[in-house]
Amino acid sequence: MRAMTEKNLLDAFAGESQAHVKYLVFSEMAEKEGFANVARLFKAISHAEFVHARNHLKELAGVKDSSHNLQEAIDGENFEVGEMYAAYFAVAALQDEKGAMRSTRYASEAEKIHASMYESAKAKVDGGQDISLGVVQICEICGHTVEGDAPDACPVCGVPSSKFTAF
Repeated sequence: MRAMTEKNLLDAFAGESQAHVKYLVFSEMAEKEGFANVARLFKAISHAEFVHARNHLKELAGVKDSSHNLQEAIDGENFEVGEMYAAYFAVAALQDEKGAMRSTRYASEAEKIHASMYESAKAKVDGGQDISLGVVQICEICGHTVEGDAPDACPVCGVPSSKFTAF
């Protein structure tokens, strides 16, 4: 693929991915405000944005076998922890941006767990086996991730187990 086309597809993938998530968040707000059909509209168009992002990623040859995909996920999570969020937190602290400090700390703590979970999964996949996976619980406030029962209180942000969503 030629460089300009590749850059354009990378930019389009980033934009479509952001729109997908943004519209899901907008849908949550519309639901809270009692606008069920507006929420449904945001969810539907969010899915279309996902389809666009998926198509761009496929054209970029960004989807490979599960072992490769897991390694890419591990590398991404480790980059976020070791470089990206560490730098973002430092800037937020320097500028005394408490909310940004909180959100980057929350994300960084969750990414450490994600990397570990992906590493375990990759070891199994590389051995030709699927993983044994129980219920995965995600804290809706900070993203803390656990397999099994949610803790009584989130160890990162302190909210009760009722704030966890099971997958």
